[in-house]
Amino acid sequence: MANKNLIKCDATTLSKDISGKTYIVTGANSGVGYETTKQLVKQGAHVVMACRNVEKGETVVKSFSDLKGSYEVIKCDLASLESVRTFVTLFIEKHNRLDGLACNAGMVNMNNKPQYTKDGFEITMAASFFGHFLMTELLLDVLKKSAPSRMVILSSVVHAGNPKNRYQVHLDDLLWKKRKYNNFAAYGEAKVASVQYAMELAERVKKDKITTYSVHPGWARSNFGGGGNVVMKVLMAILKPIFAGLNFSDSSWESAQASLHCLLSEESTKHSGKYFSQHSVLYQDKECKKGGFPMTSPNPHANDMEAAKKLVKVSRELVGLE
Repeated sequence: MANKNLIKCDATTLSKDISGKTYIVTGANSGVGYETTKQLVKQGAHVVMACRNVEKGETVVKSFSDLKGSYEVIKCDLASLESVRTFVTLFIEKHNRLDGLACNAGMVNMNNKPQYTKDGFEITMAASFFGHFLMTELLLDVLKKSAPSRMVILSSVVHAGNPKNRYQVHLDDLLWKKRKYNNFAAYGEAKVASVQYAMELAERVKKDKITTYSVHPGWARSNFGGGGNVVMKVLMAILKPIFAGLNFSDSSWESAQASLHCLLSEESTKHSGKYFSQHSVLYQDKECKKGGFPMTSPNPHANDMEAAKKLVKVSRELVGLE
């Protein structure tokens, strides 16, 4: 049974014919990404599934065979700038339009010691923010040509922190080379960056009729958080069924509602750059627990446009766009 506070994408939106439209969904082979992809294909769209594991992607598309739309799987490892650039090149060679980009994939380093990519980025920030940032910036021209178009990037309730500790993007050490490492702080900062980026980009591309959104999908019963050491794996295995039984978490389909609302609803276009949140008992601010489509983040750093513009400038330099 769904949580009483579940915010649903309305039935009219989920029955729209979107034949002829093209979408990209990252992390499309499982969880929220899979459900988002399946619904878009069901409604007639062509979905390019950006998957780190192509074999898993090819396996899950077998369930799409009777659906109205079409799909393809292209390899993309968001923790690798080279892989992101190759993905974009392949996409542009095959497609001349992009109606929606769902930056869905993400991860948290479950070991509390830093891991770095070959680009020198802390891996959580790389996979959860920098990869999507580079992909989006490289696809802006296609999004502009296809306008009106949309970009959705997943954030998390974690970005909000709590009244005594609000996560903040440290522009002087985005790569976690100077500070004492904390894996969940790294995740929180990556998700603050996602909210800031959607806000900054909305202002930058407003004239181009591109709308942007950051999303907390809810606590999905997916494989997220299943990495790490043996202790962490056992802990997650114990907690997931408990929280599911208490109705604190949502199915992957329920957690896809916010992304689908932002990608497809006419109502969402009135709120470009805003933060859309599913309900969550994990919010430390009581007024946020029921979520909102949209809602204001309780973290003032996430709403700081000046900081967001600085983040984008620094990020462009780090990913090689400047």
